[in-house]
Amino acid sequence: MSNKEAEKEGGGLLSGKVAMITGASSGIGAAAARLFAAEGAAVVLMARREDRLKQVAHEIVASGGRALAAPGDVVRTEDVGRVVGAALETFGRLDVAFNNAGWGTVGTDLHETDDAVFEQVMDVNVRGTWNCLRHQLPAMFPSGEGAVVNTASTAGVVATVAGAPYVAAKHAVIGMTKAAAAQYGDRGIRVNSLVVGSTRTELVDGAIEAHPHLQDVFVARQIQKRMAAPEEVAHAALWLSSPHASFVTGAAMAVDGGRTAV
Repeated sequence: MSNKEAEKEGGGLLSGKVAMITGASSGIGAAAARLFAAEGAAVVLMARREDRLKQVAHEIVASGGRALAAPGDVVRTEDVGRVVGAALETFGRLDVAFNNAGWGTVGTDLHETDDAVFEQVMDVNVRGTWNCLRHQLPAMFPSGEGAVVNTASTAGVVATVAGAPYVAAKHAVIGMTKAAAAQYGDRGIRVNSLVVGSTRTELVDGAIEAHPHLQDVFVARQIQKRMAAPEEVAHAALWLSSPHASFVTGAAMAVDGGRTAV
């Protein structure tokens, strides 16, 4: 279904679309799964935690939406390929991708960071986004249009309290987003990233539990002195995925309470 057909049909910003969301078992990903489904999309949900992923999918279906839980690890290209294949087999197409899976650390200086931490951060954030794009983009070719949103971070624009590998990884996500936008724009596919600020997710809550002083540090340089709710970030991803953002591609859109503005 084209954007114009979806607009005529009504029923939500993503009416008639099929959307794949990674990191969908909690936080921003789960919030996006519920929101995208409420806006008319059939959602294909990917995350490693199968039980929690199935619970999110069950909630969506129970509310009258369409959802498929497809457990997997974005670090494994075969897992991503399988999930994209499941989207095509179950719903016949792929129109939207929200590549949200990520992982990082705080509170450790670069010279004290283990190689294993560096490798995991780069694998999940960079290789994971790479794997998703490599499988998702070709799946969008037949329709001649598509929208991809990659979750970056304020750490992808400036150095933050996050560990150096995370800062490097999110810079890479923004760069990869721009490259993909440039390469696939003539195929009708838009690719954008979200520069996400401090958000109440499991990862952030875990960091605060381990380092309580981060509660204030996370918002100290923001204009809005609070953390975002996952739903606030999900709404930004929804807009970028929708026809309302039809002239937006290659952008790194700040959803950060003003952190990168001052």
